[in-house]
Amino acid sequence: MNTVIAFIFMFGLLVFIHEWGHLIFAKRAGMLAREFAIGFGPKIFAFTRNETVYTIRLLPIGGYVRVAGEDPEIVELKPGHHIGLEFNQEGKVNKIIVNNKSKHPNARVIEVEHADLDHALRIDGYEIDEDDQKLSFEVDTKAMFIMDEKATQIAPYDRQFASKSVGKRAMQLFAGPMMNFILALFIFFILGIIQGAPVDEARVNKIQPDSPAAEAGLQDNDEIIKIENNSISTWEEFTTIVRKNPGQELEMIVKRDGEQIPVTVVPDEVKLEGQEQSIGQIGVYQAFEKSFIGTIKYGFEQTYDTTKLILTNLFMLISGQLSIEMLSGPVGIYDVTDQVVQTGFTNFLMWTAMLSINLGIVNLVPLPALDGGRLLFVGIEAIRGKPISPEKEGLFHFVGFAFLMLLMIIVTWNDIQRLFL
Repeated sequence: MNTVIAFIFMFGLLVFIHEWGHLIFAKRAGMLAREFAIGFGPKIFAFTRNETVYTIRLLPIGGYVRVAGEDPEIVELKPGHHIGLEFNQEGKVNKIIVNNKSKHPNARVIEVEHADLDHALRIDGYEIDEDDQKLSFEVDTKAMFIMDEKATQIAPYDRQFASKSVGKRAMQLFAGPMMNFILALFIFFILGIIQGAPVDEARVNKIQPDSPAAEAGLQDNDEIIKIENNSISTWEEFTTIVRKNPGQELEMIVKRDGEQIPVTVVPDEVKLEGQEQSIGQIGVYQAFEKSFIGTIKYGFEQTYDTTKLILTNLFMLISGQLSIEMLSGPVGIYDVTDQVVQTGFTNFLMWTAMLSINLGIVNLVPLPALDGGRLLFVGIEAIRGKPISPEKEGLFHFVGFAFLMLLMIIVTWNDIQRLFL
């Protein structure tokens, strides 16, 4: 149950922060955000606030913010359509009843001759069962379409995605991944406050029982200053030598309470998944200390190092150095989350921060249906001075989304197979 709660919290947080970034910058740019969704598929829960419908959906495989103009508008009024109109106190149309007009006895029923709900905000037509006098009605900027008794706000052109400048559109698309990096940075700050920041020198802490370090007599706060007569000044130097010498005796000099003490350690041979060669491990953790400056530095360094690591693995995947079998979907992430939760709250926070950065990076990859793919089209528009036709862009994203769904199925199947092997 702890794992279920942790996974739901983590998934909800990562998706919420990402989509919240899109939502905030859409509203700042004056775009009409029709829906803010966590998950895909059938609605489980929904409410409306400030023009936006907030929904939680069944399938936990992502989320989205639906901005007016990104997709074809919901209703197109064509000549000959019979619609009902209701008016506000200013005499402007505030409700356009598309069907079930009998349920709206106060509506004024007309036959549409011409309608412009993008720019002019007018509907021209003839009243049913009256003379043939042409009528013209001004439409309120926040008028509602009523179809099947469900209300949807119209979107004048100045509220649509395409009406905004290249810079505002690019920022709205980039805001989601940006918020994932900010969330990771914030979590690393929290970790720095809770556990402190790692010290610069090669000082050990939390010796694992029955480990090579414990058998060699290493103690908490021991500082390794030499290995095989080579001076050691940083934790990275220390771990690099240990990892490169699995099963080999290493003569170390440690500094303890002002004294230099010789110890001999034989690192265990550990084989990591996906790697052919074993690495050495002696069963120690790096020492931490609490300081304000150290916490700030730790937050930025961890964000940078994690970003660098994920980018490296991504390039290895693209170049074929890593197999697609190394990818994990929701099932695989849940399985790892289960293992991480059992190791403690701070490791769970670390895992959440890493996934947040991963989500931000993946969404910036210029693939169809991802933020990076849509940013690519905005960039092309900025270079060529005019947008690519919506039909071509829509087809590109549709095909890409189908490919991503297929990839998700393959990855999920691999995750399930790994659970039972």
